[in-house]
Amino acid sequence: MSDLTPQPSDLTPQPSDHFTFGLWTVGWQARDPFGDATRPPLDPVESVERLSELGAYGVTFHDDDLIPFGSDDAARTQHIDRFKAALARTGMQVPMMTTNLFSHPIFKDGAFTSNDRQVRRYAIAKVMRNLDLAADLGASIYVMWGGREGAEVDSAKDIRAALDRYKEAVDVLCQYVIDQGYGIRFALEPKPNEPRGDILLPTVGHGLGFIEQLQYPDMVGLNPEVGHEQMSGLNFMHGIAQALWSGKLFHIDLNGQRGIKYDQDLVFGHGDLINAFFLVDLLESAGYDGMRHFDYKPLRTEDMDGVWASAASNMRTYLLLRERAASFRADPKVQEAMERSRIAELRQPTLAPGETYRDLPAVDEVDADAIGEAGYGFVALQQLAIDHLLGAR
Repeated sequence: MSDLTPQPSDLTPQPSDHFTFGLWTVGWQARDPFGDATRPPLDPVESVERLSELGAYGVTFHDDDLIPFGSDDAARTQHIDRFKAALARTGMQVPMMTTNLFSHPIFKDGAFTSNDRQVRRYAIAKVMRNLDLAADLGASIYVMWGGREGAEVDSAKDIRAALDRYKEAVDVLCQYVIDQGYGIRFALEPKPNEPRGDILLPTVGHGLGFIEQLQYPDMVGLNPEVGHEQMSGLNFMHGIAQALWSGKLFHIDLNGQRGIKYDQDLVFGHGDLINAFFLVDLLESAGYDGMRHFDYKPLRTEDMDGVWASAASNMRTYLLLRERAASFRADPKVQEAMERSRIAELRQPTLAPGETYRDLPAVDEVDADAIGEAGYGFVALQQLAIDHLLGAR
């Protein structure tokens, strides 16, 4: 190995790394469509305490993760108070919250876009109640995953009307936040399918387009998830780059996915490791200052010890990739290869200051054959990335 090989002095997660986990991740009992739970229920207070011990910054949750659906006011207050006490003891934060609008049968045809107007009104009210809780806990981001907003058959839903109702719901909730003075921003979470056959706003691009139609577009961004984009065969790092370019990366869900299949929710990096490497490189080099949130599920094969080991694996993988990415960027040979590949030249405007299209050369003035003969050296550059990823440099 060269002298450039990073020598990790400490890969122990720290709260300053801003690693967060959903209560639904470590608390997943490992039920799936073909099998019963393989693990017992997990007390949210234990999740807070154990994740704190592992070095996490905070936890996130759907309302129903903390407060069982249908709880009366007294029970709701008791659950919240116990949770708050655990946060106070550990110093853990709640930077993001969300609402479960997909589990109960009332949402079987969607929440904001249900054909039933009563369901739509109930869904908005449910979110409003939980926005109050989010504000009380200090959350600044409210994620909205429309897992049931979609259809299985094309005859069942007027999609244009559904998008009208989706917009109406987001506009109403933005107005509620403004009127309450909460300062919370919303993050839409795209996903192409599962549980619905086709889900509205399936990708980062669809989400960006939708946001531009909203009454308060500045209040709404995205919460992209690794597996969700990769389920569509898309490059997640590219999607994140566009979200950053648009100023809309409000939150991010990190996990692992191996190809176009069901949503695997593997440990971060346990899927497309090369894309995970370049994702971490992008987040760190772009100065992303949000949470590094892990939305994964411990494998059904794991016992409770395996749950906590898998939670630690997410953070360790991110720290390793962050270290390798920094080494990659600092390597003089990489910098030389980037220069040969003309990476920096792409940042140079095609038209110089003061130029217009009139200053472009005539097509017959350009020796296209000569220019076309030159290579870019992309393979050599990619191999250097692989060398750093595998610790060979």
